[in-house]
Amino acid sequence: MTNDTDHTGMLARARGALTGLAVGDALGMPTQSMSAEQIGQAYGGPIHGFLDAVDWQPIAPGMRAGSVTDDTEQALLLARRLIEDGGELDVLAYAHDLLRWEDDMKAKGSFDLLGPSTKAALVALGEGVSPELTGRTGTTNGGAMRAAPVGIAFAPGERLAAAAYRSCIVTHNTVQGVDATTLVAAAVSYGVGGANLADAVHRALVLTERRERSGCWSAKASVLARTRMAVEWVESEGCRLDDAEFARWLREVVGTSVEANESVPAAFAIARRHAAEPFDALCLAASVGGDTDTIAAMAGAMIGACLGPDAFGRERRELVERVNGLGLDALAARLVDLRTGAGR
Repeated sequence: MTNDTDHTGMLARARGALTGLAVGDALGMPTQSMSAEQIGQAYGGPIHGFLDAVDWQPIAPGMRAGSVTDDTEQALLLARRLIEDGGELDVLAYAHDLLRWEDDMKAKGSFDLLGPSTKAALVALGEGVSPELTGRTGTTNGGAMRAAPVGIAFAPGERLAAAAYRSCIVTHNTVQGVDATTLVAAAVSYGVGGANLADAVHRALVLTERRERSGCWSAKASVLARTRMAVEWVESEGCRLDDAEFARWLREVVGTSVEANESVPAAFAIARRHAAEPFDALCLAASVGGDTDTIAAMAGAMIGACLGPDAFGRERRELVERVNGLGLDALAARLVDLRTGAGR
């Protein structure tokens, strides 16, 4: 049962959500967009800690161990916008935040960090297309990867669902994009409120299914249906597999691509199976191949929301903070203030 009156506990779990997001992202940074075979070739086998990216890493060649990617950067951008707007997200201002962030990344020499849906939406936005229209084809996981701040700032319910929708319409205004964003935000929200991982996962599925449907139609498979099937399979069969067999099932049956209907079910399946092994969960996500940084970041946000900031190891949390200068604790506190009314 969630308990939104436990402010100290909420603050710890909010810190855990942002910590899990960043730690997962940093673990998956050197393996993103690589196959499991390439990961083994580059790093000698599955990931067991933070690593410098090899110089032939397709997205982040040579990046320093412990560095986060656009997953964390965009999530924290959203957190700051939510705080500045007192929880009433200004979609147009957020769209321009994304454009400025992209310009900053280009100025630093990073030209290939954005996912396909976000990149296409920002190009359209820069050409003057309304932010209400730019995300009509976005079925990838960009909205979901940055959803953790919404889950911290809002208790489960209609306001959370509305905020999740507003947070993703600029880039991912499709049924798949909105469902994916709502699922991750809801799981984090239930965790911050005190639910254990199993309850957070199942309640997120129910909330997402029962809310008013939104987003543009796409012929691609349902994120919600595929996430439910993945979770149910993990609970009935997946616990019997070893890690190698489980990772193979993720790749071959669920999928680990940037598409939301693959990466979000994969993140939920990993989080549900490894709730008692939080750091191992993120290492598995970083090793599975595909969109590893985003899968690990989403799984980490959900697990951290349920277990708190030290679930992944205090030294690892401090390393990621030190390498990136993120200021997670202060952001978590202000997002909790929004949730409790102190920030409005």
